[in-house]
Amino acid sequence: MKVLITVAPEKFRDEELAEPVAAFRKAGIGFDIASTRRGVCTGMLGAKTTATLSFEEIDPKHYEGLVIVGGAGSQVHLWGDELLRELVKFFHQSGKVVAAICLAPAVLARAGILKGKKATYYESPASFKEMKIGGAVITNAPVVRDGRIITANGPSASAAFGDAIVQALTAAEW
Repeated sequence: MKVLITVAPEKFRDEELAEPVAAFRKAGIGFDIASTRRGVCTGMLGAKTTATLSFEEIDPKHYEGLVIVGGAGSQVHLWGDELLRELVKFFHQSGKVVAAICLAPAVLARAGILKGKKATYYESPASFKEMKIGGAVITNAPVVRDGRIITANGPSASAAFGDAIVQALTAAEW
């Protein structure tokens, strides 16, 4: 089993990558990291990771889930990315896990998969607007799961977010 993790090329939130990665490793779930371009990506707190794939190179059939990491860079680099929105739609329509944390749930809203779905996010005026336009049923909880969609509200929820993804990927009912 393998998941695809997407990060902004700069200013992703470090914990929102590190904690889910730790949960995936513990559970024996493989992962690839992708961004708008291949190469080194830098977190808001200085962490570095390497995107081995650009969005253009992804074959979504190879993955059981999609994880979108938040941080200030997600608004700049990910919210408007058409390829990422198409990936979100493919994963959702295929019944796969789609997860986003912090400012990244706005990508799910823009992709149209949050209409009538419970979700949470890191609140800013711009993210609030995106979630409302996308029709999300906003829930004030650190981590929210609605079917195969998982959202979390920020860095402090990173570990629980990773655990929720692992649980969704390994649950017997799926």
